[in-house]
Amino acid sequence: MRRSLLSFSLRSVFGTSIRSSSTSCEAVAVGNVEVNRKPILQDEFGRRHDYLRISVTERCNLRCTYCMPEEGVKLSPNSKLLTTDEIVRLTTLFASEGVTKVRLTGGEPTVRKDIVEIIGRIKDIRGIESVAITTNGITLKRKLPDLKLAGLDKINISLDTLVPAKFELMTRRLGFERVMDGIEKAIELGYSPVKINVVVMRGINDEEISDFVAWTEHQPLNIRFIEYMPFDGNKWNTKKMVPYFEMLDRVKAQWPALERMKDSPNDTSKGYRVPGFAGCIGFISSMTENFCGSCNRLRLTADGNMKVCLFGNSEVSLLDLLREECSDEELKGVISAAVKRKKKQHAGMLNLAKMKNRPMILIGG
Repeated sequence: MRRSLLSFSLRSVFGTSIRSSSTSCEAVAVGNVEVNRKPILQDEFGRRHDYLRISVTERCNLRCTYCMPEEGVKLSPNSKLLTTDEIVRLTTLFASEGVTKVRLTGGEPTVRKDIVEIIGRIKDIRGIESVAITTNGITLKRKLPDLKLAGLDKINISLDTLVPAKFELMTRRLGFERVMDGIEKAIELGYSPVKINVVVMRGINDEEISDFVAWTEHQPLNIRFIEYMPFDGNKWNTKKMVPYFEMLDRVKAQWPALERMKDSPNDTSKGYRVPGFAGCIGFISSMTENFCGSCNRLRLTADGNMKVCLFGNSEVSLLDLLREECSDEELKGVISAAVKRKKKQHAGMLNLAKMKNRPMILIGG
């Protein structure tokens, strides 16, 4: 059973026939190319993947228009989601092959009842240097002290508007003041910078760019302006998408002395700072200037599928293999096969808009 399931999982990666030379998966091959060679988490373009993003739930307490389709989504039953032990086992396996950074996403990760335990156990895994979370901030004021105590190192908070009425329109829920309280709590507890993710949409919140920049004058915030990206059900179109160079021009018009910051090798954000301001800003240009060439990220969905690219529609189920009691070596063979097939770059925004993919809420932000 394990051999047939392993072959099925590999076919789900390649869409072709896969030959397994042994049940321990010591050498899984496609044609004449051995895919289980070291290092396991390096793809054919030399990119080493040391960053794992794990969606711990499909559920969310908001209904953001760009993330969840208006009609909602069909959620997986709990029995089809990764358990805490399964999350820890997979993270341990990835850490043994070079992953050092983990980010927990959702859905909304803080709605998972055992999120504190998950953070603590991941933080204890040998090789893991950083545990971060991306949250909408709704429950943060109450939960962040325990998350920090468990070992949470970094925090990103999604907030697309500074206007309470618009917040309700964009999220289809109340809660603006609770998010602001959560941001204040993060600053109070010493998180610096607190990263704020802002998805910019023309005609909706693009006129607030300057307000967000001004917010960094006295607060240790890193405001990251994100180009609107196409996912199933979010009604993406090019007219709504504000390219980063247009956003940058708007900021420079008001703050001509804006300085470029030095980015880390795998940064997705192009960093800038207004001289004298406590915080900084950045632009994530996924659509107009992709950063695929330095991508070091892998993703696990809440239902246990591995995605090597946020925008790709190829997935491989690690949950099925876990529950068939496959060994770590067998799992590594499947993971290696998927990583080796990662494409050089995504298909471009116009092609992505036509591709079938999950809604954002079922991938993990």
